[in-house]
Amino acid sequence: MNLPNKITVFRMLTIPFFVACMLIKEIPYNEVIAGVIFIIASLSDFVDGKIARRYNLVTNFGKFMDPLADKLLVQSALICFMAKGLMPAWMVIVILSREFIISGFRLVAADKGIVIAAGYWGKLKTVFQMVMSVMLIFHFINPIWQLIEEILIWGSLVLTVISLVDYIIKNKEVLKETK
Repeated sequence: MNLPNKITVFRMLTIPFFVACMLIKEIPYNEVIAGVIFIIASLSDFVDGKIARRYNLVTNFGKFMDPLADKLLVQSALICFMAKGLMPAWMVIVILSREFIISGFRLVAADKGIVIAAGYWGKLKTVFQMVMSVMLIFHFINPIWQLIEEILIWGSLVLTVISLVDYIIKNKEVLKETK
């Protein structure tokens, strides 16, 4: 297993610790620890991609597991935010649904031998969601902070829908049946 793939596996292994710190109030400094874990995991996504591309270490494992690790990290955070009352359930459901739709789309494409790379809108959505997540993890009771949180929440939702529509339009050929 190469270094980028090890970093991806590391990111996946951080998720249970992140969730525990988010939801177990008895852990001293739980939100600070959760924030640090989330930031390290998010930055590891950037690092493993850079290393894989720079040193030509792109693998099928990485193509599949790297986006899955990102989705699991962000989806875990969203569920924690919903549990803590920081995001409404309907927004979390919309965002999670997009991820399931795209994952299904990618599986259909893979079955046809097509690998679909992440697009601009999807990458922007991910950045928005990760910044939003950091803001919500720390969740300071401050009007400016809370306004920024609200903007990031709605921005993430809008970018989720835009990226889904863009993805489907750009890859609609995948859905065509071949005989």
